[in-house]
Amino acid sequence: MVSVTAVDTLRNAIALAERKVQQDQTRVDQDASRLDASRRQLDADQEELSQTQRDSRTAERTAASAETPTPAPVRLDRAIATTVPSDVLARAGSASPTAATAPQLNAQGQTIGRLINIVA
Repeated sequence: MVSVTAVDTLRNAIALAERKVQQDQTRVDQDASRLDASRRQLDADQEELSQTQRDSRTAERTAASAETPTPAPVRLDRAIATTVPSDVLARAGSASPTAATAPQLNAQGQTIGRLINIVA
């Protein structure tokens, strides 16, 4: 025959097991809830990253198309804006007795005088 103590021990063991199952089920529900929240946050973060990448690519394309062209290098061989007329050279040569009658030329064969464009 089964004693009362054995039945009480079994009942206590069953009650303890049921409480343990309830605690574990609560913990599982909480973990599932946190997992869902983490997945939603991950989806939101991935969407934000995608939008940021799209914005970045758009900005790069805009910047590339808006680049100002590089100005042409200064051509010093065109520094003389107006050639010196020969009558001016003749007058300049006759005005100073020490000046040579032929105009002075630079290394590139250009006339050197008052009409050189120094802004070029």
